[in-house]
Amino acid sequence: MNCDRCKKPEAVCVCDRAIAQAVRTQIAILQHPQEQDVILGTVPLLETTVGAVRKIGLSWPNLAAVVGDSPGRWAVAWPLSLPHQPAPGRTGVTAVDRRGEPVALGYAGVLLLDGTWSQAKTLWWRNPWLVRLDRILVHPREPSIYGKVRREPRREMVSTLETAAEILTANGEDPAIAAHLRSLMRTLVQRARDNRTA
Repeated sequence: MNCDRCKKPEAVCVCDRAIAQAVRTQIAILQHPQEQDVILGTVPLLETTVGAVRKIGLSWPNLAAVVGDSPGRWAVAWPLSLPHQPAPGRTGVTAVDRRGEPVALGYAGVLLLDGTWSQAKTLWWRNPWLVRLDRILVHPREPSIYGKVRREPRREMVSTLETAAEILTANGEDPAIAAHLRSLMRTLVQRARDNRTA
């Protein structure tokens, strides 16, 4: 049996622990249609807790096609393809313009790309308008909660949820929100491990 809300098997579902959080920062997620990780995928947790909006597909004509007429500055979280890599800031999150020059945070919304890293690269290259947005770089202070369950190609490449948690705090949201998101993910990963063991 799968949960009606998150579509995960009931043995690993953490909807019983998810508490909706009020945030000012909008989160929009571009998800590759072949992202099939139903058990360990973190997007449903972001939808439930911080009201993230998921768009499934490969390409959109522009930002408005994804977020509608949403006022304010938007940025995309993407660590690759910069002319030079800036040093991480105090918070582990750095915002840069399209030339790679540091800029202040304070975004109305953030785009995240969801899928394997190969799928995320496909989304990046299929949506050339993304390069016109400011870029947010996340330098995690700890390894991904996934651990050995789902390996990341590089240390700074963490899950969509972990990226969102870091960005929300750096963008001025209550750090307790990030703590709640990480707690949910730890529970999800532990339940997945226990379920596989069973």
